[in-house]
Amino acid sequence: MDVIGDLVARERRTDDIAVRTDSRAGSYSYEKFCTNTWKTGNILRHYGVRGGATVAVDAGDSLTPSPLLALFGASLLGATTRFDPGESPSAKALVIPAARAGAYDPEPGTKTFVYGDVPDDPEFAHFEAEMWSENPTSPPDRVAPTDTALATADGEFTHERLLAAAERVVDGYGLDGDDEVAVRAPLSEPGTVVAGVLAPVLAGGTVLVDRDSTGTVAVATDDETATVPEPTAIDPADVL
Repeated sequence: MDVIGDLVARERRTDDIAVRTDSRAGSYSYEKFCTNTWKTGNILRHYGVRGGATVAVDAGDSLTPSPLLALFGASLLGATTRFDPGESPSAKALVIPAARAGAYDPEPGTKTFVYGDVPDDPEFAHFEAEMWSENPTSPPDRVAPTDTALATADGEFTHERLLAAAERVVDGYGLDGDDEVAVRAPLSEPGTVVAGVLAPVLAGGTVLVDRDSTGTVAVATDDETATVPEPTAIDPADVL
């Protein structure tokens, strides 16, 4: 794997569960996740996102598949994802939950996508509706391993650095296709993105976003590791 987009390549489409939510209907198989990632990339591309652009994402209080699709979709274009947008983000695209649609004042030129409920503001695009109607093929953009894929308050992280860290997590914790990794730390922590999202997908396992279910491994901050129901916990601060 050289770039994050390799994790959602055509040959990785299977019936295995890639993202588990609180319902069977809301969960994503690898086939559905790959296809919807391609659609997301095409949506973002349609609205001007290209390599070097920033896609700001608010993952919300209860993580759902949409922020993950935004991450992978942006990566297909060589764009940078930022999970800690300020109130006035400078980004080509802003992806936010409907409950927080009024909390942001994006700069001119930013296209806002709302996921979950249909937005009241006609200037906002409904993420799920736009994705449903998009072309289910991978975008044609070329992405290099040295392109920046993730930005946080602490710095920027390239595709190759994130994937190398994900490989270390897979090897260090013996992750495989039977593992479900519960995301119990914020995606604004780069270690959460690596251990909670990229590593399980790299291993062919499952990203567990339902906080009420128990996985085989948790990604949780140091002050929460003692209280998670999973037998093994990974502190995102130790990943990168």
